[in-house]
Amino acid sequence: MTVVLAGVGADTTNLGALAPLYADGRFEYVPIPEKTDETSESATLGSWSFRYRDRRAADLTTRITPQPVQEASRTLTGEDLAAWPLHHDPNFTALTYGEHRSSGYVSRLRELEEGDVVGFYAGLRRVDDPDSRAHRYVIGYFTVDRVDVISPETPPEQASEMLEVHSENAHAKRARDGRPYLAQKSIVLIDGQEPGGLFERDPIRLSDYRVAPGNERAQYYLRDEIRDDWQVVAGGSNMMYKPAYRCALGGDEFRARVGEPGNHPDTGP
Repeated sequence: MTVVLAGVGADTTNLGALAPLYADGRFEYVPIPEKTDETSESATLGSWSFRYRDRRAADLTTRITPQPVQEASRTLTGEDLAAWPLHHDPNFTALTYGEHRSSGYVSRLRELEEGDVVGFYAGLRRVDDPDSRAHRYVIGYFTVDRVDVISPETPPEQASEMLEVHSENAHAKRARDGRPYLAQKSIVLIDGQEPGGLFERDPIRLSDYRVAPGNERAQYYLRDEIRDDWQVVAGGSNMMYKPAYRCALGGDEFRARVGEPGNHPDTGP
């Protein structure tokens, strides 16, 4: 059994802002903007409500670039921004998650089995102290139920069947004619089971901001105590590009350490 930690959620590269972390340990989860508006997802930046404040995801920014690499000149503002769909992934209500990123994501996630755990971490910024530094926090997890992989070589009929099984997943919602939106990439689709979900409060801080030996500038690194206690064996220590971490810690051990969502240790923000 094993645990994989995946970096998710809005940040400065996709939304231009981080979700807020409040002084009492409560926080918001904001998914990233979708790359395409050809999706059956109904949640938009203008409709995504904060859990603990009367605000919407669209209030965090004034413009987005849905595809900053392929279409860097296309930006959305105002009503267009508010109407743009979110890539609701992970979906903590449906307990589903999909991933196509390389750099260890697909290779580590595809090896997960029933009973393993996917933990999710995101960048959060303290709103009570504007001078404080943002950090990356584990915001929730779910226990793995089923894992499927769609590759560019997967027959269309088989790909369609997998997408139907994971119909609540954001990658399934933007698929067309039985093929994923990014059909040239392998995509891992994971459906979860309880225990799992989004934490109510007190996310677990993963990052330190420090100057590593031999460097001149400070960067974000995985906390040493997390690396040791969770037995991180893959993913490195530098957190700049949201690596996928594999932990030798078993699923049961992980759940015992962090507890069930809404009832886990207060590690402090």
